[in-house]
Amino acid sequence: MAMAEKEFHKRLHEEKTVEMLPGVFRTTLAYNGALMLCHFHMKKGAKIPLHSHEAAQIGYVIKGKVRFFTKDGQDIVVEPGSSYVFDSRQEHGSDVLEDTELIECFTPMRPEYIV
Repeated sequence: MAMAEKEFHKRLHEEKTVEMLPGVFRTTLAYNGALMLCHFHMKKGAKIPLHSHEAAQIGYVIKGKVRFFTKDGQDIVVEPGSSYVFDSRQEHGSDVLEDTELIECFTPMRPEYIV
């Protein structure tokens, strides 16, 4: 099945950014039924509570610093150049320690993130 250009080619500055939690801004980029790429900008002091989702999540930090934690007690601080992964349904959350920019991929894609 052929896809329209808009569905497989997106530019960050042309897409809608959503404040999904206080200080947490998401821009959904390219995706298909199996995979989704998102850009996040998070303000220092923002918090994402423990949560889980069907999608596995992998990310890369462009700038800033974030502490990720899991329900089972894992705790890591990621900085520029760091990558991380959370398995499907693995409970995780975060505290934003500095203004941060990162990219994340989700598989399968997260339909609730389609703007």
